[in-house]
Amino acid sequence: MKTLYLRIVLTTIAVMVFSSLLAFILANVYYQYSLKPYNDQKLTRMAKDIASFYESNRGVDQQAYLQHISKLGYQIYVVDSSGHETFYGREFRNQRLEKSAVKQVLDGKMYHGIANFPSQVFVTGFFDNELANTIGVPLKGESNKQQALFIRPDIQLQFGEMRIFFSVILLVMIILSILFVLISTRYLVKPIVKLTEATKQVAKGKYNVELYVKRRDEIGALASHFSEMAKSLEQLEEMRQEFVSNVSHEIQSPLASIQGFSKTLRSAHLSDEQRNEYLSIIEEESRRMSSLSKQLLTLASLDKESQNIDKIPFDVAAQIKQVLFMTEWSWREKELAIEMDLPSTMISGDQKLLHQVWTNLITNSVKFTEEGGTLSLRVQMEDTHCHVEFQDTGIGMSKESLPHIFNRFYKEDKARSRTEGSSGLGLAIVKQIVEMHGGSIHVESEKGKGSTFHVYLPKM
Repeated sequence: MKTLYLRIVLTTIAVMVFSSLLAFILANVYYQYSLKPYNDQKLTRMAKDIASFYESNRGVDQQAYLQHISKLGYQIYVVDSSGHETFYGREFRNQRLEKSAVKQVLDGKMYHGIANFPSQVFVTGFFDNELANTIGVPLKGESNKQQALFIRPDIQLQFGEMRIFFSVILLVMIILSILFVLISTRYLVKPIVKLTEATKQVAKGKYNVELYVKRRDEIGALASHFSEMAKSLEQLEEMRQEFVSNVSHEIQSPLASIQGFSKTLRSAHLSDEQRNEYLSIIEEESRRMSSLSKQLLTLASLDKESQNIDKIPFDVAAQIKQVLFMTEWSWREKELAIEMDLPSTMISGDQKLLHQVWTNLITNSVKFTEEGGTLSLRVQMEDTHCHVEFQDTGIGMSKESLPHIFNRFYKEDKARSRTEGSSGLGLAIVKQIVEMHGGSIHVESEKGKGSTFHVYLPKM
C-alpha cells in the first residue's frame, strides 16, 4: 500500500521529469522555427567575411589563415574542383556531404546546410556535429582556383566550459529539488498523519484528542474542524450517557415504588384505607411512567423528523385560547387570575406540535404558581417574528439554573419535581419544537418572583 507521502514524492518527481522533457521539446521546436534561420544567416555572413578577407589579401597563406580561423572556434572543410579536400579544426562526427552540395558551391552559389538540416525532436540541430550541418560559400584559392568553403561553429570549443557549467547546475538542481521535495512533502504530510492517528483514537471512543497544527492553510483548517468535531462528539457522548442514566433513574424509581407497594398489598394485615392509599400510589407511579414514555417517544420522533414538519397558516392566538380553555380545571382549582392580550395573529407552522408547546408552557406555569397567583398571556407581531409571552407569579428559578432548564431531565428542585410528577423533558420538547420552526425561546426568572418565557416564531 502506497502512503500519501510516497505518492506525493513520486508524483512531484514525475511532474519534474515530464516538465523537463516537454520544455526540451518546446525549446527544440522554438529553435527549429525561430533560431535556426537566424543562426544560418549569422554564420552565412561570417563565412562570406572569411572568404572576402582572404580574397582581398592574396599575400596571406590560405592554410595558415584557415588554421587560425579554426582555432577561434570553427570547424572548416575546403574542397576544390579536383576533389582535393582539407579539414581544419575538430573532426566532424559525420563527414558525409552530398556531391550536389559541393558542386553547387563550386558553381558560385551558397549552401545553407544549417537552415535545411532535417529537424529532430530529441537532438537540437544546432549541436549536431555533421558536415552537412554547415554553411558553404565559394572561395577563390591560390592562383584563383575555385574552391568550396564549408564552416560551422565548434560547439565543444566555444561552449565547452559553459556546457559543463550548465550540466553541473542542472544536476545539482535536480538533486536539490528531489531533496527539498522529500523534506517539504514530509512537512505537508505530517499533519495528515496526526489526523489519521486522531481518527483512530476517536474510532476507539477516545475523544480527548489534541492536534497542535499551527497552520493557516486548508490542512490547518481541517485540523481545527476535526478538534471541534472531537469535542462535540465528546459532549454528545457525555449527553448520551447522562440521558441513559436519567432515563434509567426515572424508570427505576416508579418501578421500585410499584414493586414495593405491590409486595405490601399482599399482606393480610392492611386496612382498607391503607390498601386504597397504596393502590393510589401505584396508579400515580404508573401514570408517571406512562407520561415519561410518551415524552421519550415524542423526543425520539422530533429527533427523527426534525426537517419534516407540516406548516400551514393558522391563528396562533386562537390556538393558545383553546389550550387555556382545555386546562381550565387546573388553573381554576388554584384560583389563578388570567390576563390575556391575544389579538388574532396568523403564523405558519405545525398546529399539532405548537399546540404541545403552549400546553407544556401553560401547564408548567400553573404547576409552579401558588394559589391566588397570576398568569399573563400575550401575543404581538413584531418586524420579522411573532412574539408569544407567558408570564407567571410562581416560585421562579435561580440564575444558576437558567442556562440548563432546556436540557433533558434537568430539574432545579428534584424533591419538589418528584412530588409534582415532573420528568424534566417538557421544556426540552418545547425548545426543540420551536427551533424546528426556525424560532427561538428564552426565559427571564427570579427566585420567588416568577418566570417569563419568550417564544419567537417566524411570520408567514
